[in-house]
Amino acid sequence: MKNESPVSPPGSSATSPLGFLQSLLGSVRPPEWVVDEVQNRVVLFLNHVLMQEPQAQQRLKRQKGKPVKVQWGDFHLTLAATAAGLLERPSGAAQPELNVTLTQSSPFDMAQRVLSGDKPGVDIQGDVQLAAEVAWLVDNVRWDVEEDLSRFLGDAAAHTLVRFARSAASAVKGFAGRRPAADAPGHGDGHAA
Repeated sequence: MKNESPVSPPGSSATSPLGFLQSLLGSVRPPEWVVDEVQNRVVLFLNHVLMQEPQAQQRLKRQKGKPVKVQWGDFHLTLAATAAGLLERPSGAAQPELNVTLTQSSPFDMAQRVLSGDKPGVDIQGDVQLAAEVAWLVDNVRWDVEEDLSRFLGDAAAHTLVRFARSAASAVKGFAGRRPAADAPGHGDGHAA
């Protein structure tokens, strides 16, 4: 019997402890009702964040009713601005005026990229003005986690928890920045570029 190295799924490294998990995530599809419910929760969260940013709401009002489709692999979410400057999932099969496709296929590589301070790769096609508004939102709208936590925990506890989380995120970011990306040349496929 020959001693052969195990076969790893595309986009993962045979030496990576996350290779199996990546292949598992790539093959498991949640039921449609789960996807629908998660999308509804995403819209609620985005609207919660937007309600804290009046300038963002004003900008969205100008784009009322224009569908934007965000695609990542097999998963997609179509959103449109409302007259109130919030977001909703348009009913029916609305044709998107803007398509935003996340080009990073691996969730781990995308997380590594975001944690190291980079934006994930995207392919944008469609209405240029709408794309500019979406880019502004991505660059300028931030969730004030500490403010939300202070409502439940009080100011001091919320501040301490957020400070701890930022320290942990900084440590993870430093680690992720030192780890080579699985899809970088010479990594992940066992072959040099």
